[in-house]
Amino acid sequence: MGDNVKYCTKAMSHSYRTLLSNHLKNQRLDQARVIFDEIPSPDVHLCTMMIAVYAKNDRLTDAFMLFERMADRDIISWNSMIKGCLECGDLTLARRLFDEMPERNVVSWTTMVNGYLKFGIVDVAETLFWNMPARDVAAWNAMIYGYCRNGRVEKGLKLFEKMPCRNVISWTSMIGGLDQNGMSEKSLFLFGKMMGSGVEPTSSTFACVLTACANAIDFNLGVQVHGHVLKLGYCFGEFISASLITFYSNCKEVKKAHQVFNETLSKNVVIWTALLTGYDLNCKHGDALRVFSDMIKMGFLPNQSTFTSAFNSCRGLESLDKGKEIHTVVIKLGLEADVFVGNSLMVMYSECGNVNDAVAVFKTINEKNTVSWNSIIVGCSQHGHGIWALILFNKMIRACVDPDEITFTGLLSACSHSGMLQKGRCLFEYISQYKPIALKLQHYACMVDILGRNGKLEEAEELIKNMPMKANSMIWLSLLSSCRMHSNLEVAERAATSTFDLEPYCSAAYVLLSNLYASAGRWTDVSRMRVKMKQVGVVKQPGSSWVVLKGMRHEFISGDRSHPLSEKIIEKLDWLGEKLKQFGYFPDQRFALHDVDDEQKEEMLSYHSERLAIGFALVSTVEGSTITVMKNLRICGDCHFVIKLISKIAGREIVVRDNSRFHHFRNGICSCGDYW
Repeated sequence: MGDNVKYCTKAMSHSYRTLLSNHLKNQRLDQARVIFDEIPSPDVHLCTMMIAVYAKNDRLTDAFMLFERMADRDIISWNSMIKGCLECGDLTLARRLFDEMPERNVVSWTTMVNGYLKFGIVDVAETLFWNMPARDVAAWNAMIYGYCRNGRVEKGLKLFEKMPCRNVISWTSMIGGLDQNGMSEKSLFLFGKMMGSGVEPTSSTFACVLTACANAIDFNLGVQVHGHVLKLGYCFGEFISASLITFYSNCKEVKKAHQVFNETLSKNVVIWTALLTGYDLNCKHGDALRVFSDMIKMGFLPNQSTFTSAFNSCRGLESLDKGKEIHTVVIKLGLEADVFVGNSLMVMYSECGNVNDAVAVFKTINEKNTVSWNSIIVGCSQHGHGIWALILFNKMIRACVDPDEITFTGLLSACSHSGMLQKGRCLFEYISQYKPIALKLQHYACMVDILGRNGKLEEAEELIKNMPMKANSMIWLSLLSSCRMHSNLEVAERAATSTFDLEPYCSAAYVLLSNLYASAGRWTDVSRMRVKMKQVGVVKQPGSSWVVLKGMRHEFISGDRSHPLSEKIIEKLDWLGEKLKQFGYFPDQRFALHDVDDEQKEEMLSYHSERLAIGFALVSTVEGSTITVMKNLRICGDCHFVIKLISKIAGREIVVRDNSRFHHFRNGICSCGDYW
């Protein structure tokens, strides 16, 4: 009779355990707790199992209450509870439990070391590590990994060299750590030492090495590693496949990257994203977006990295329509508030000409970081909304987000594009006294631009001469461009000479000076400059403008009549020409930079590339829709005036991005306030 009772009790206990285990495996925690509470005397193993699963599901309160109820706690249950606290982000409770432990083992110490490293509190982790009564290889590995993860790779390397005994995890952590901290060549050197030491690499090791080969662009070694991977049968692992795709993409072998993708039997979001990013990296943006589309069709949900690369490809194609289409996918997945997705989406909208949508996206991001604030400040700057940029900067400071050098570059650029001389001066002075950041070359370049655009050419020249670092050609070129705006030949010639001293083959400097001579009617000097350009082999970059429509780029150069719709385009421009005259337009021949008669000058101005692009958009898009034109050079003054009038005549918003900023033309007014 007694044996039967024992047997029944044992059978019932086994049944409870099986049922409990099944519920926990399938994340049915509440049902599991009901079963757990029915067990008369749950042992320490069952309690520990429940605690661990509670913690993994971010139910720390339930885990801790159960832990407090335990009559018999062993060292495993203490370690599980501490680990659970750390997984749920409660470092304080984890440390309290660690201090209360009746006895600790190496796992207890290593868990706490890992916890402090996870939160970036390296000094405390370091103290705990050296206070450990005994250290096994896992403890050494944890500290090395933590050093590298927190950017203290040199300390990690010193600790690695001190290790009494290393295993493959030690080598892999150090190889990966060096690579992640920008020391890819050292990483590959260490891999060579590892192979010489007789330690057998794992698939994780090979994945780290291939990533290092990708970053170091070491094609030969990467191909050798690929051979080893094939021999050892690791080629089917997701991290290996993704690393191989990244490696070949970085080495500009995108066909081989696609081949690896095709040969990967079990694809997941990481592998799809690696291929998409590879195409994006190689400027094959159309292919990248096709990969994104195929990925969605195959039922793979994009992650943050996928969206970042996809939006980058939309920027590369300047395809606002495609960007909006992918934005709908973001909304469907509920990721519109995600900071990484939001940041890339903001940049896409800004660079494709729609700053208002960029601002709307910025507002939806829950936890904005420095990149978020910088992206929207730079976006507002590019679109001429200088006041917006300054208001956002004040909000950034109130939100206790520290600005960096990109923030200040964006703000100074905003002052430049909006003609805010005094605000620019005050900001430059503020940066010079802001101790966390030293004034960099780009900040001086912006200040030179602010002064130059406001006609303070001598002051700008003096600032360049008194800079604490040597000016580069771009700074002198900025001054030269301002001289072109204000027709100051004296300063222009000095700026051009300084530019040529630094960059003898700078085509932009030759063109700017030549154009300045042409505007002044000094045709002999124009001829002299053109002869000199031929002698040194400098070729002027032809001006071109383009419109992206339904994924296709339609590009135009001045006077070009090769487009299939050329006849309709010219007809539309001629019609506009008549309307322009009714508005009192008369061509400004200072911008026809050739020594020809007035009639030819007028015709040359009429068919500048941006006007051809606008003519194409007018005959190819629906009435009332926004026209967006991209241009590789600065928009000329005559075209700027004409496009203002066209926006009024056609009743359209026309967005033109030239080589420095966006212009939004609405109802005869430009967002730049005629200052660019």
